Amino acid sequence: MPGLTVSMKEPVVLIENDSDGKLQVVRSALDILDQIDQHVVVVSVVGLYRTGKSYLMNKLAGKSKGFALGATIQSKTKGIWMWCVPHPLKPDHTLVLLDTEGLGDVEKGDTKNDNWIFTLAVLLSSTLVYNSTGTIDNHALEQLHFVTELTEHIKVKSNQQNEEESSEYLRLFPSFVWTVRDFTLTLEIDGKPITANEYLENALKPRKGLGKKDQEYNLPRNCLRNYFFPRWCFVFDRPANGDNMKRMEELTDDDLEPRFVKQAKKFTDHIFTEAKTKSLKNGLKVTGRLLGNLAETYVSALRSGNIPCLDNAVVALAQIENSSAIQRARAHYQKEMTNRVVYPTDTQEDLSEIHSSVEKEAVAIFINSSFKDEDRRYQLELMRVLQEEYDKICERNSKESRIACEAKIKRIFASIEEKIKDGSYMTPGGYKEYCNDQKLSASKYRSEGGRGIKAEEVLTEYLEKKTSIGHTILSADKSLSEAEQRAEAEQAIKETSERETRAMKEMVAVQERLIKDQQKTYEENINQLMEKMKTDNRHAIEEHERVLQARLKEKSDLFQQGLDGRACEIQSEIDNLKKMKSQEEENMPTFMSTALETIGTAAAMFLPGILPKVGGMALNFISRFFKK
Repeated sequence: MPGLTVSMKEPVVLIENDSDGKLQVVRSALDILDQIDQHVVVVSVVGLYRTGKSYLMNKLAGKSKGFALGATIQSKTKGIWMWCVPHPLKPDHTLVLLDTEGLGDVEKGDTKNDNWIFTLAVLLSSTLVYNSTGTIDNHALEQLHFVTELTEHIKVKSNQQNEEESSEYLRLFPSFVWTVRDFTLTLEIDGKPITANEYLENALKPRKGLGKKDQEYNLPRNCLRNYFFPRWCFVFDRPANGDNMKRMEELTDDDLEPRFVKQAKKFTDHIFTEAKTKSLKNGLKVTGRLLGNLAETYVSALRSGNIPCLDNAVVALAQIENSSAIQRARAHYQKEMTNRVVYPTDTQEDLSEIHSSVEKEAVAIFINSSFKDEDRRYQLELMRVLQEEYDKICERNSKESRIACEAKIKRIFASIEEKIKDGSYMTPGGYKEYCNDQKLSASKYRSEGGRGIKAEEVLTEYLEKKTSIGHTILSADKSLSEAEQRAEAEQAIKETSERETRAMKEMVAVQERLIKDQQKTYEENINQLMEKMKTDNRHAIEEHERVLQARLKEKSDLFQQGLDGRACEIQSEIDNLKKMKSQEEENMPTFMSTALETIGTAAAMFLPGILPKVGGMALNFISRFFKK
């Protein structure tokens, strides 16, 4: 079931500076993100002011207007603007475009603010577009000094003491696209044509020297190579000439240089195809709502003077999102049960089937949104909450059944009540007439629908109240001998016992079904949890593999460039990555077994019907998982 999304007609401010100059998240923008249950592809553009960043973002939004382009030396974009549009190639994704204020704005003159804007763009995006003009030379790389300072503004772990390995940042940072505007050079090296990507990689080659100038030269290059993968580059001709540059928002593609139009389309096609879903550690996919919470968490850390910590952010987000996921699942369950259940249901099984279907949907809502629920605390709370809701529904179903049955009995047995009142049965032969009338009325009562799960219980209770009246009528019937009266009394006792047996069977059937419901609740939660674990495990492996391949490529490149020392340093990172992957794979069965035992043991407190089977089921589930 695809999640909800929104399609904005124009961009809005997501992050701005308050009156004290501190960054703050705009509430109305968060409200928009909060409506987006779909996964998001987040593309941020950064770069020096007045380099044409906003034009590229408008193209990605499929519009000629939206993000302000401006035609003067003043930067039009302040803070971070957001535009959410349907993803053109992924129907179940929303494309979130973030346009940042121009770095190095002389009017603002606040390098600290520039650093935080750049940092937030990195933290929030799945693809980071760096926009510059001219060429990728040493000057251009020196202007990208924000990259060299990223590790000063972002921590991966809260207990971080030494500098994190670059692979930790590489795991969490977005892919990188360098767009070079007004490019006038020929793409070739030593007379041989090269691609724009090769142009970028050639510009990022470090020097072999160890002197101060060499280190300064290598620093931004090493940071880009170590923190961002994959990397791409696109070069653009000048879009138009003369005064046309001042009115870009008014121009159509026909008014622009054909090569520029072609280059812009190549860039947008690439972003639509290659930009990945925003994810956090271990491949956790981010929704719009989660992205809003992420922005709040990071900005809150900055406002308080702290360095954003990725691990802490995930923990904080998990608490918010998991609690919210429980409430959304509960609300869905309440709404759907209200819509689907017609009281009273004919049988408990009818109610159970509806409950099972809706519960499955509710669990899916929770499972698809929850994360880092390592002790399964939130899932157990979900199970308890849904069982609580189901208990209320079962109680109402019983009450509605009793009300319906009592109403039917009152109507069907009304003629008997009248005869009792006027003494019609207090005559010779009256007892048999009374018994026949009761049997006919009971038969009619049982033939009618809409009685629900209390049908026999309510009938039994009613007829038991009439026992003394039956004795009175029997004693008054002078047409029966003493022997016949004893026989009739014994028959009445027998029929009472049969009715009680039917009522008991009815109650037992309901209780047995409720126990089955508890068992099914456990199975449904475990099935979906196992699938979630399986998916999470696959995402974690994919993440490990992506980082591993990036470090292997970097090692190979460094060897080719004769930088054997640095290549050997990366080998230690590669070894650690392989070791971590192996350990996680080895620990997975134990982790899963612990999770299942935790859920089974704790859930038995409010689902006693599952207690005898928890251990065996856990082993069965794990066995099934590793066979897939």
